[in-house]
Amino acid sequence: MRYTEQSLPVGVIASAWSSLDVDLLVVPVFEGEVPALPADLDAVLGPLVRAVIERREFTPKAFTTLVLPAAGPGWRPERVMLAGFGTRAACDARRVRRAASAAALAARERRVRRLAMAASGALPLADEARAAAEGLTLASHYSGIYKSGDEARPVPIEALVVVPPATASADVREAEREAGRGYILASCSNLARALTNEPANVMTPRLFADIAGQVGADAGLRVDVLDEDRIAGLGMGLLLGVSRGSAEPPRVVVLRYDPPDAPARPLLGLVGKGVTFDTGGISIKPSDRMHLMKTDMAGGAAVLSAMKAVAALKPNAPVIGVVPLVENMPGGRATRPGDVLRSASGKTVEVLDTDAEGRLILGDALWYARELGATHLLDAATLTGAIGIALGRDMTGLFGTPAQWTDLVARTAARAGDRVWQMPLVDEYREQLRSEIADISNIGGRPAGSITAALFLQEFSGGRPWAHLDIASTAWADEAQPWQPKGPTGVAVRTMAELACTPDAWPPPVA
Repeated sequence: MRYTEQSLPVGVIASAWSSLDVDLLVVPVFEGEVPALPADLDAVLGPLVRAVIERREFTPKAFTTLVLPAAGPGWRPERVMLAGFGTRAACDARRVRRAASAAALAARERRVRRLAMAASGALPLADEARAAAEGLTLASHYSGIYKSGDEARPVPIEALVVVPPATASADVREAEREAGRGYILASCSNLARALTNEPANVMTPRLFADIAGQVGADAGLRVDVLDEDRIAGLGMGLLLGVSRGSAEPPRVVVLRYDPPDAPARPLLGLVGKGVTFDTGGISIKPSDRMHLMKTDMAGGAAVLSAMKAVAALKPNAPVIGVVPLVENMPGGRATRPGDVLRSASGKTVEVLDTDAEGRLILGDALWYARELGATHLLDAATLTGAIGIALGRDMTGLFGTPAQWTDLVARTAARAGDRVWQMPLVDEYREQLRSEIADISNIGGRPAGSITAALFLQEFSGGRPWAHLDIASTAWADEAQPWQPKGPTGVAVRTMAELACTPDAWPPPVA
């Protein structure tokens, strides 16, 4: 794997704009407003800025940008970028995060090395510093690492969030802390994006496990990697059944965060689907877009990256991450439609479709998280195409029980910047999973496909507070946006890490 992250820590500075030693200064502009520029900048650029806005050469709709040269007595920044933030009334943390990312991506195209972004004043200072730091850091991800030539790799951008020079020192320190938190969350999201983007001939279960060991050790996590013999010894028949058709052996990665003096309970268990490539097995997929099945381990990448973030944020509660890793291939030993597999929990499953493999490996992984003591569960998986039909490309499906737990996950996701929508668990739909030969079948037909998949996972939650994020439509951006290039998104990383930091809000563990 040729992963090297380009992000640099994002700083906060209380300074006059004219004194900033940067290549580019980003100035937020709201619709219907002419930016109130400091006197030194107004003298340099004021007439031109007002002219381009009045002539509508630049309209400050969200995520638009315009770069102008800046030169004048005592003025240090080389260029100024006007960055559209849309309307002030609609500006929230998501808007700041995306606008910052859009500005940094536009700056990267201009080979900018040092960038400063002025605070817009639309949010409390600490909140804006954090959102801006996240956006600036997310923009540093680069997907084309296998391209050759000097033009392929962008230069790393050193970024600053600029607050007014008269800001109280205590407020600056708080903004610095929040910007640091935003940098941690965004850089870990970039790690998940890098892992998800790797081709399947590189990112095998064994390599993922090796990377997890290195990332975990560097972060101070305890890491345990189960090989195929230990997996068999635990009776994980669902996971082994999926892996049988591949020459690549399965792995299960367990990462532990155990802060000193923290109570043993509650214990959050994060579980992520790690299918490093999914052909569909015997129920093989159409060739169109099958190349994107390298992303079927995005949930596992999210868990590894979230655990790295947890170790850096240091909540006072233990957390474990469990990532089951397999390839789903149509080899001569592959599981066939109609086969019956026995899970580690003892539940038997009739496999009606070998392309519904993610729920199988997650069933054994959820059981194992419980065996390791998890009292609360959250899984992330590129599980169903049906969720994209229901919610589109920008909304993750959220399932779970009890309502107190799923409501908390939804609020946490909103705060973290992951858009989720709560979906129902309709008890009557369990009938669609009924098998004539085993305890349960692994698919329930086309109707309500994402719901029946979640109901299948619930069978392995052991009655604990459990939530499931179906990220099948949100783990990969099919089209480039100003704030997001085409490619992996790093969805769910920030939600998982933020959830780990709020143990006081979790519902009581099941006795």
